[in-house]
Amino acid sequence: MKVNLKHTEAGKFEETRFEKIHNVIFKNSNEASIKVAHEIADLIKQKQKENKNCVLGLATGSSPIKVYEELVRLHKEEGLSFQNVISFNLDEYYPMEAENTQSYHYFMHDHLFNHIDILPENVNIPSGTVGVDEIYQYCIDYELKIKASGGLDFQLLGIGRTGHIGFNEPGSHYNSGTRNITLDHITRVDAAPSFLGIENVPRVAITMGISTIRKAKRIVLLAWGINKASVIKETIEGEISSDVPATYLQNHDNVTFVLDEEASSELTRIKTPWLVKNCLWTDDLIGKAVTWLSQLLGKSVLKITDKDYNNHGMSSLLVEQGSAYNLNIKMFNKLQHTITGWPGGKPNADDTNRPERNTPASKSVIIFSPHPDDDVISMGGTFDRLVEQGHDVHIAYQTSGNIAVADEEALKFAEVSLALNPEDKNSLKIINDIKNKKEYDIDTPEVRNLKGLIRRKESIAATRYLSLPDENVHFLDLPFYETGRVKKDKLGEADIAIMKQIISDIKPHQIYAAGDLADPHGTHKVCLDALFIALDEMKEEKYMDDCWVWLYRGAWHEWEIHEIEMAVPMSPDQVMKKRQAIFYHQSQKDGVMFQGDDSREFWMRVEDRNKETAQKYNDLGLADYAALEAFKRYHF
Repeated sequence: MKVNLKHTEAGKFEETRFEKIHNVIFKNSNEASIKVAHEIADLIKQKQKENKNCVLGLATGSSPIKVYEELVRLHKEEGLSFQNVISFNLDEYYPMEAENTQSYHYFMHDHLFNHIDILPENVNIPSGTVGVDEIYQYCIDYELKIKASGGLDFQLLGIGRTGHIGFNEPGSHYNSGTRNITLDHITRVDAAPSFLGIENVPRVAITMGISTIRKAKRIVLLAWGINKASVIKETIEGEISSDVPATYLQNHDNVTFVLDEEASSELTRIKTPWLVKNCLWTDDLIGKAVTWLSQLLGKSVLKITDKDYNNHGMSSLLVEQGSAYNLNIKMFNKLQHTITGWPGGKPNADDTNRPERNTPASKSVIIFSPHPDDDVISMGGTFDRLVEQGHDVHIAYQTSGNIAVADEEALKFAEVSLALNPEDKNSLKIINDIKNKKEYDIDTPEVRNLKGLIRRKESIAATRYLSLPDENVHFLDLPFYETGRVKKDKLGEADIAIMKQIISDIKPHQIYAAGDLADPHGTHKVCLDALFIALDEMKEEKYMDDCWVWLYRGAWHEWEIHEIEMAVPMSPDQVMKKRQAIFYHQSQKDGVMFQGDDSREFWMRVEDRNKETAQKYNDLGLADYAALEAFKRYHF
């Protein structure tokens, strides 16, 4: 293995009977990306010593961005030269102009080539403008050029949810070469945010083939996030199949999958380690094992027997705990103690076994909402409870959310404004800007301002409905977001300063924040990072000793039962009230721009999710609630 990817601080690869591909798991994608970048850099330098070219196969998409950032840093700060590098990119949309900001040609130059000293003639990216009658020969020539360069020394890959590598979609042949291919619907859905809608995503691409990739001397595949967990498990543990083209990599003798904790979460040794090896039974692992076994057997926790534990790899756990009876009671009580109708703490009550403190009776609370609807979508019932129970609740919308407002929606508002005031030149300009907008144009500042205003007023309508005073609603408009594009700026000092200021002003006893990192356009993660950095910089402030942070999840995923530390029940009436609050965000209903691959509207998704969480609790043997909102505490 190269540059310590086999043995890392994050742990080493453990060969198991389940896994067929070497993989290394890192705590986060930043740490992993730096390791991979340094392996590439070492290879380039080794080839330079040998006076040889280094032939790199490169990938696009969100996964390799940090790798490219580190390579650029190594070039600018440590003198890494790329003059001996010949690069071949995996794929390109078709048809696609190189200058189009959605093209992989643009992506590679924006993230890497424009910032290093690679020779332009050594850069090879499939062309999206080849004539239809020339594609066949063009693809053959691309293959011949790779071969003439000595073959790929290193191939960097990502993986799609279909299991594609490059754009080799399900059905791709083991011996396939560079060719044009029709993109799978799921692939197009995943690309839709970047194209501002699936209707704008090309249906065809040119891609290196499976055979081409397999011939690389070294392959590293990157996978980040919970969305990739399922396909990573299939690829690493499943049988080789054209249904999951990445499984072909099982036959390569020098491949490593580099994963973050979320992407690895479905692997057997991570999800159910007791089926693989002897375990050190921590409280967290006990909770994970017992709830898993209960769900697997369809038994409530209190009905699990000694035999059940022994038959499912947990005999050592029984030895530690004494008996199933003792273990079941302990776990049942732990689950029961997560449930509370008092998310801000119940005044004058014993809080020994409650998720929250009973003092002070009235708490200062900040609910951070990445977009101007995540608050009601993800924790509308808890929001309502906190206000009803007399806490000083503040909502802080971290971004304007303007990019998620469709042009048609903005046009409607501008036309209404113009009809009310025919002399309104600003509305007239907005109407003309929208009507004359070309594909992929950035909205003008006036259009962006209107779209942001639409989301602000929808938010105010929802918070008023939940009886929150207008002065307790804060629009932070973090600068990183305000690019007018799906691609955002890096988190900067100005963003952190804004976060620190509102925390300093309110001095909260509770902070609620979005921990849903499956957000398809990444804003949730950046907003959470902004909070974590701010908390770290403010942790010495005296009032922060009394501040607890609770993480909620959004419209895409929920916490696993064993991860939940506070579960807030909702009555049927509260479910309806939450639904109504979501309805005030009219611009995000009916075919919203960033819907993902779930056709249900957001209110339907979260309603079903909250009901499913309640049903899981009931199946474990606890009370039968209409719905539950779930939270996990973050310790800083």
